[in-house]
Amino acid sequence: MTTPREMLDVAVEEARKGLAEGGIPIGAALFSADGTVLGSGHNRRVQDDDPSVHGETDAFRAAGRQRNYRSTIMVTTLSPCWYCSGLVRQFNIGAVVIGEARTFSGGHDWLAENGVSITILDDQRCVDMMTDFIAARPELWNEDIGECGREEQDGECGREEQDGECGREEQDGECGREEQDGECGREEQDSQ
Repeated sequence: MTTPREMLDVAVEEARKGLAEGGIPIGAALFSADGTVLGSGHNRRVQDDDPSVHGETDAFRAAGRQRNYRSTIMVTTLSPCWYCSGLVRQFNIGAVVIGEARTFSGGHDWLAENGVSITILDDQRCVDMMTDFIAARPELWNEDIGECGREEQDGECGREEQDGECGREEQDGECGREEQDGECGREEQDSQ
């Protein structure tokens, strides 16, 4: 049986590949219950100019179609974002092994609340790799996690604040749709 740390070694190697390619150093691998690697991959958002290629999605795709995912283990160098956490829930992956959750804490608590076995290894290699990357490329990291990337105008996340909720123009005090009849966006007609 392969240990969680041995499985993490596969994901760490993938993260290093991503970094060497000029991308974001997040790696992942999907394993069967007996420790067989089904597929591995790394974040290739930059390399492929595709925002959907996260480490976990790349590993999932590389694994190919499985008959049942409940007994599989997703191993990732970093706490999975909400997108990747959704993938784990959608396909009922039974366990997630996480290299570290210090530099970013994604949806792993939510996964645990929904019956997914979560193991956080707090691996120093993963912490160091992400800490160094975030320090060197904060704009790319913030783009990856959906925090920034745009010119900072509101002092917080770089999105232009117009209504207190980044980016929506307030016209009616609630949802950004022009109020014409007291209910967002519907023009009141005479009820004859």
